[in-house]
Amino acid sequence: MRALQPDLRAVVEDAVWAPSIHNTQPWRFTLSGSRISLRADADRRLEVADPEGREMLVSCGAALFNLRLGLRAQGLEPQVTLLPDPDRPHLLADVEAVPGEDPDEYTRALHAQVRRRRSHRGGFRADPVLDPELARIRAEAEQEGVRFIQAVDAHVKGALAALNNAAEHIQRRTPSYASEIARWAPAPGGHRTDGVQHGSYPRTTPWTDPHFSARDFARGRGWGADPVHTEEPPTAGVIVLLVTDTDRPADWLRAGQGLQRSLLRASQHGFAAAYHTQSLQIPELRAFIRTHFCGDAWPQLLLRFGMPDTEVLTSVRRPLQDVLTEGP
Repeated sequence: MRALQPDLRAVVEDAVWAPSIHNTQPWRFTLSGSRISLRADADRRLEVADPEGREMLVSCGAALFNLRLGLRAQGLEPQVTLLPDPDRPHLLADVEAVPGEDPDEYTRALHAQVRRRRSHRGGFRADPVLDPELARIRAEAEQEGVRFIQAVDAHVKGALAALNNAAEHIQRRTPSYASEIARWAPAPGGHRTDGVQHGSYPRTTPWTDPHFSARDFARGRGWGADPVHTEEPPTAGVIVLLVTDTDRPADWLRAGQGLQRSLLRASQHGFAAAYHTQSLQIPELRAFIRTHFCGDAWPQLLLRFGMPDTEVLTSVRRPLQDVLTEGP
């Protein structure tokens, strides 16, 4: 058993490297003694696209997994209480750091990916995600009580792409959606410490088959440039839905933890993920996807795994002093 001499500020620094919708980073932390509390930063919720805060909590769940992993990497054991106070719905978790075991090889290897993992916004190389690798990625999500449903049939892949693209068109017609998302994409040359940066996008928008539209405000061209057709187009990668059996705030937090755990394992293999939230932000389309493709499980995220076909792109994080409060 290791003595309790933690660097809990470093643990919070790990937590903020989680993925979040449009890099909104909708979290805040309080450090008091050996306890770290995670809160949702409601000012960063997408009020139009995410009125219930579901995607905000998925993002915060990813940060919570990083926090748990960071503690274990220091030889501490996280004792987590989800949603500890019904009267404070934005208090998402209290995490008590208690003495634990020295980190094993698995923990060290996963922790090493926390700041290497990057979201991907392009196509993927033809290199396949092999079944054993995909099985390991899926198993990580299952450890957190969530699961992936893979789209294997070409018609299912095409339908999911079409629903994603239909949602994109619906949202284009809604000025409030465009204004909201544009807020999180600073202009080229900007130096915001949040949002999707100009350098987070590949230089060209590749055409994949099936093709999944992606938002691209950072190019300064509204909803994205026309896709580029090439003789050897990149692939769409492995298409999966991340699902939960029920659809409550605790499930959204679990979905985020399962997501991040899987992403870190994928990063170990050199893979990355591209995320598509459009169709799940429109209630009617989310219900359709649930009924037809999820066996009545609740879809929380649509994503694609694969080997990135571009260089590692940039990502920025809010300064620690912006997200961390120390004291009771």
